[in-house]
Amino acid sequence: MARSHPLEQMRNIGIIAHIDAGKTTTTEGILYLTGRTHKIGAVHEGDTEMDWMEQERERGITITSAATNCKWTQRHYDDPKEYNINIIDTPGHIDFTVEVQRSLRVLDGAITVFDGKMGVEPQSETVWHQADKFGVPRLCFINKINQTGGDFYKSLESIKDRLSPDAIPVQLPIGFEKDINGVVDLVNLKSYTYKEYNDKELIEGDIPEDMKDKVEEYRAQLIEKAVEIDDALTEKFLEGNEITQEELVEAIRKSTLAGKMFPVFGGDGRGVIVETLLDAVVNFLPSPIDLPDISGTAVGNEEEKITRKAGDDEPLSALAFKIATDPYVGTLIFVRVYSGVLKTGSYVLNATNETKERIGRIVRMHANSREEIDEVYSGEIAAVVGLKNTITGDTLADMENPIVLERITFPDPVISVSIEPKTKQDQEKMGLALQKLSQEDPTFKVRADEETAQTIISGMGELHLEILVDRMKREFNVDANVGEPQVAYKETIKGEGDAEGKFVRQSGGRGQYGHCKLRVKPGEPGSGLTFIDEIKGGVIPKEYIKPIEKGVQEAMDNGIVAGYPMLDIEVTVYDGSYHEVDSSESAFKIAGSIGFQAAAKLAKPILLEPIMKVEITTPEEFMGDIIGDINAKRGTVNEMRDQGQLKLIEAFIPLASMFGYTTQLRSMSQGRAASSMEFHEYKEVPRNVAEEIIEGRSK
Repeated sequence: MARSHPLEQMRNIGIIAHIDAGKTTTTEGILYLTGRTHKIGAVHEGDTEMDWMEQERERGITITSAATNCKWTQRHYDDPKEYNINIIDTPGHIDFTVEVQRSLRVLDGAITVFDGKMGVEPQSETVWHQADKFGVPRLCFINKINQTGGDFYKSLESIKDRLSPDAIPVQLPIGFEKDINGVVDLVNLKSYTYKEYNDKELIEGDIPEDMKDKVEEYRAQLIEKAVEIDDALTEKFLEGNEITQEELVEAIRKSTLAGKMFPVFGGDGRGVIVETLLDAVVNFLPSPIDLPDISGTAVGNEEEKITRKAGDDEPLSALAFKIATDPYVGTLIFVRVYSGVLKTGSYVLNATNETKERIGRIVRMHANSREEIDEVYSGEIAAVVGLKNTITGDTLADMENPIVLERITFPDPVISVSIEPKTKQDQEKMGLALQKLSQEDPTFKVRADEETAQTIISGMGELHLEILVDRMKREFNVDANVGEPQVAYKETIKGEGDAEGKFVRQSGGRGQYGHCKLRVKPGEPGSGLTFIDEIKGGVIPKEYIKPIEKGVQEAMDNGIVAGYPMLDIEVTVYDGSYHEVDSSESAFKIAGSIGFQAAAKLAKPILLEPIMKVEITTPEEFMGDIIGDINAKRGTVNEMRDQGQLKLIEAFIPLASMFGYTTQLRSMSQGRAASSMEFHEYKEVPRNVAEEIIEGRSK
C-alpha cells in the first residue's frame, strides 16, 4: 500500500478549548463537510461521532481524546490539492488535562475554539499555555457568534488581552448574532455566505457595501502583522507597493509557524462555515516537514543527541502517546510516526525499556471504529494492536538505529478515594480493571494501603475518579464501594539535618553491618530526591551507595510526620564504615533508611497540602457571599474581573475545603454561578490544621 498523500499535503491537528466551547461540534461540522459523516451530530442529543463513550453522551462532555482522519480539497483555488488531515478532538475539563497534554505532544498544529458568548474562559488559558509549552502553532476559531450574546469583536479583544496580542483576524463575520450568514475573507477580499448552516458549500461573492471600511481597516492590520516576518515584504509594504495574495498567504503561514501570529476566524462551528477553517488548516498550519527535525538521545546514553528528519526512507522513530482498551481488539496503542515506516508483522525496538516488540495489527481510528491498514508512514498517526511492553511515552525505533524520544511528563494526582469490591467475584475483576485503567491514564494511580489493607485510587479531581469508577462498572462489570475523597498530602523539610544510620545484627552465623552518615536539606522545587555521593577513600565501597539511596527513597515514600510521601529533598552521604564479612546491600539499605529518618526529624519536617486555582463565574449579586465563603475555606482571592455579563473571581483554595463545591456553589447562587479548578501548588499546612491531620492518621 503506497503513501496516499505526500508529506507536505498532510496535517496533524488537535481541537482544544475550554469545556463547552464547541470543540466536538466543530469536529462534527468538519466530518460532515469532508464527507466522513452524513449528518452533523449534536452533543446535547448524544449522537456525536467523536464523543462515543456512554459517559460522554450522557454528560455531554468529552472525556477521552478521539482520533479521526479526513480528506480536504481547497475550495475557491485555481490549482486545488487534496490534503490528508488527522484530527484529535480533546476534552475541555481540567480533570482530563492528560488527554490534552499527550495530544499536543504529537500534533503539529491546533485549532483553539472559543465560545463567542464568553470569550477567553479559565480552561482556554490552560490549554493555550500547554500549546505554548509544546510550541504548537495554532488558529483561533470564535464559535457560537450566531447565538444571543455572541460577539466576535469582544471575544477577539479578550484573546488579545489575556492570551496574545498577536491574534489577528483573517476573516470578519457578516451580520450580528442570529443574522450572521457568512464571512468576508481579508486575504482575497471576497465574501463567503450560506443560506442554511448545514449547506454543503459556501457561496462566493463581493464584500457587502456597509463593511468596506471595516474590511480595509482590518486588512491593513493583517498585512502589517504578516509582513513583519519577511524583511523584503516589509520594505515593499513600507514603500506603499501592493502585496499580492500569494505573498500574503505565505507571510501569514510563516508567521503562524513561527508562533508570531495566531490567525482568527469566527462562525457557527456546526456547519458549512468550517469550510473556511479547513482551508486555513491547509494554508497556515504546518505539515510534518515544516517542523524542526525530531530530536532524541541514544539508548542508554542521555548525553548523546540524535536527530531524525521526517521521511519514509529514514530509520523508524515513533512515539506511543495513548493507550486505550477496546472491547473487540484488546489494548490499542496510539502512535505518531516521526520518521520511517511502521509495518504490520515487523519487529521494532521499544527503545525506552530496551525490549523487542512485534507489530501485530495496525488500525486507523475513526472515533471508536477501526480500519485495518498494513503500514503507517512518517508523519501519520495510527493505533497498533499486540504490543506487550509499551506504555504511554515509550519510543518505538528501528532495531539497528535506535533513538529515545523525549518522554511525556504528567502531573501527580491530588485526590484519592478508597475502593473495595462488593463481592469475592468482583475482587479479581477489580484488580484487572484497575490495572487496565491505570495503564490507559498516567494520571490515575493505584496503590495498596499497608496499614488498612485498602486499595486507594488517586486522580486529578472528583469527576476524574467518578468517571473511572463508572467505567469500571460498565466496561469491566465490577461493583465496588467507594470511600470519601481524601487529599493527597505530601511532606518535606524546611531546615537541615545531619545523622547517622547504623544497622548491626549479630545472631549466629553471618552478621549484618551497614553504617552511613547523611546530611539532608531542602531540594529544588519539583526535584524529588537528589542523592549526592561524597564518600572519599572507599570508606563505603561503591556497590553499597545505590542500596543507601534505595533505603532513603523508601523512607521518603513512607514519610516522617504523618506517613505521606516526601518531596524535594537533597540527601548527601558523606561518611560511614563497612565490615569485610558482615556488610551487605540489604544492611546498607536499612542503614540508609534509619539515617534518613533521623536526619529528617532534625530538619523541621512539615506537612504540605495541594492548593487549587479556582475560577468562579457569577452574576454580580452573589459575589459577596462567594468571597465570604472563599475566606471561610482558608482561600485567598487573587483577582476579580468582568467576563462578558458576569464577574470572574480567581482564588487559591486548599483542596481539602473544595469537596462538593459545585453543589454548594449552585445553592449559593440559585444555580447561576459555575466554577472550574486545577492544581496550582503544594503549600505548608497551618500548624493547627496539621495537628488535626496527624491525629486523624494516627487513629
